[in-house]
Amino acid sequence: MVQRIFLLFLVFIWLNACKSDNKSYTIYTIGDSTMANKKSEVYPETGWCQVINKYFNKTITFQNHAVNGRSSKSFIDEGRWQVVLDSLKKGDYVFIQFGHNDQKEYDSTRYTTPFGTYNDNLRKFVKETRDRGATPILITSIVRRKFGEDGKLIDTHGDYPLAMKEVAKELNVDLIDLQKITEDWVNKLGDEPSKEMYLWTSPNEKYSEGRKDDTHLSEAGADHVAKLMLEECIKKNLGFSGEIIQIVGN
Repeated sequence: MVQRIFLLFLVFIWLNACKSDNKSYTIYTIGDSTMANKKSEVYPETGWCQVINKYFNKTITFQNHAVNGRSSKSFIDEGRWQVVLDSLKKGDYVFIQFGHNDQKEYDSTRYTTPFGTYNDNLRKFVKETRDRGATPILITSIVRRKFGEDGKLIDTHGDYPLAMKEVAKELNVDLIDLQKITEDWVNKLGDEPSKEMYLWTSPNEKYSEGRKDDTHLSEAGADHVAKLMLEECIKKNLGFSGEIIQIVGN
């Protein structure tokens, strides 16, 4: 009888230990329209963080706080970063992708300078995330689909990806160079085939002239970018990579 009780006690301890090893946590995503959740009326426009959760174990929660048109500056100034910060707990992650809107010099509410206010904002995200016991992941902006006469993509992001890399090195932050990864992918696809991955759509009732959008992704494009992102996370063996459950061929 004593042995049986002792065995049951050991089983109870083992089960609780297993449970504690599988603590759930949340991955927060902050950034712009290329990541954001989209309303059904703009379909097939899709943000890559809108679909990424389906490739994760169900113990992981995703909170996508990316919003159309935001820069690192406006995301902070509008109080959106504070909302995320107040929710962070130890063990969480934050995906950080800004740059598309930071470069808009005509708009003082969004514009930041690379190696200046842009980097200062990135440092703020990193430091305050770490202060909460969470882990920041810096992500360069996905490539815009702009082909030159030579059939290769033309850079549209200037110094912003380089500036982010500088912060990653300075603060020893994991960085996913999604700019380079998506550039290689789109160049490989070529001019015409890559239109299917962006918002090149036929005319309809809502868009009488169709759409020729080389910044935002279609559903297929968003899904592919999410896979490219996760493949790189696995290569880098990031802390959550063991929770990625499926990536079926790209």
